[in-house]
Amino acid sequence: MVNTGAIRTAIGVVGNVISFGLFMSPLPTFVKIWKAKSVQDFRPDPYLATMLNCALWTFYGLPFVSEDNILVLTINAFGFCLEMFYIFIFLIYSTGEKRKKILLIVLGEFIIIALVVSLLMTLVHKPKKRKLIAGPICICFNIIMYASPLTIMRLVIRMKSVKYMPFLLSFTNFFNGVVWTVYAILKWDPFVMIPNSLGTLSGLLQLSLYAVYYRTTNWNEETPNVV
Repeated sequence: MVNTGAIRTAIGVVGNVISFGLFMSPLPTFVKIWKAKSVQDFRPDPYLATMLNCALWTFYGLPFVSEDNILVLTINAFGFCLEMFYIFIFLIYSTGEKRKKILLIVLGEFIIIALVVSLLMTLVHKPKKRKLIAGPICICFNIIMYASPLTIMRLVIRMKSVKYMPFLLSFTNFFNGVVWTVYAILKWDPFVMIPNSLGTLSGLLQLSLYAVYYRTTNWNEETPNVV
């Protein structure tokens, strides 16, 4: 007889490995930023969205919010710390209004995290009810995370260039969505399944843009700032 729990755990471990790759995939981008001593036209949007998303999913994975989701907790706690590091690099090598904007967004995100955690822990006393409230909140911010590359995708289409859309990030984003969707289906959890299904679609769209615009990309050309 097939042990669904064991299969789910195994897929969750695979999901942790792929998510680890997803979180580490921007490293080549940050090496470029460090060497250039400038963020150039790389955008902080995906990292800001991912930091908030990871914080909320870390909370969702805690035993007093949802049961049997320790693998959701561990990978998102790691992701939260790593995204904070990426944003710190952006702050170092950004200037003027861009740095101020990033700081304001980070402040706003920490306020959101504090409000969600404090309100649910003080006003909602049963884990099942916390899960029913925290789940939809996590879905909303997960969708924001997967939608954040849209700003970069717009740049890709306008410039017919994938220079500023890291391939590894798009590639791991797609497979990360696939694995966590399967994980959620095995022990039905719509709060995990819905956003990761959308993540699969987002990753697929990004890979499609690579297929279309890779050959037209001039890797040595400076891309103008696009708002």
